[in-house]
Amino acid sequence: MKIKEAMNQKVISITENTSPIEAFEKMYKNGVRRLFVLDEKGTPKGVLSYSDLIGVLNQLSDLDKENNSQKVIDVMSTDVVTINAQENIENAANLMLRADVSGLLAMDFEKPVGVITKTDICRLVAARLLVPSE
Repeated sequence: MKIKEAMNQKVISITENTSPIEAFEKMYKNGVRRLFVLDEKGTPKGVLSYSDLIGVLNQLSDLDKENNSQKVIDVMSTDVVTINAQENIENAANLMLRADVSGLLAMDFEKPVGVITKTDICRLVAARLLVPSE
């Protein structure tokens, strides 16, 4: 199975100038645990995980929260792991294990087209294993 057949085709993204509070609100609203940081051309610049974001929000003072002075560029990981959407799911699983990440940005001709996560892959495996035999 190809990644493009299993990926979430909605890439939830932010810019480097997004505040951590805005990023958290976007994560919560969309029910995701990572946001990809893209520039105006759609080029991946970073990724912001839920756990990274919670750590930052816990350290912000009330004044920082009111001013939204901190930006995502200050806290994001710049190591974005991408994969071609035409690759097989097995390649995505192996890449996630090797890179020690829980999600990959799926690309098609240098354009982000979706996201594939460990959870997506586990759902596929479970669906295949739990199908009742006749």
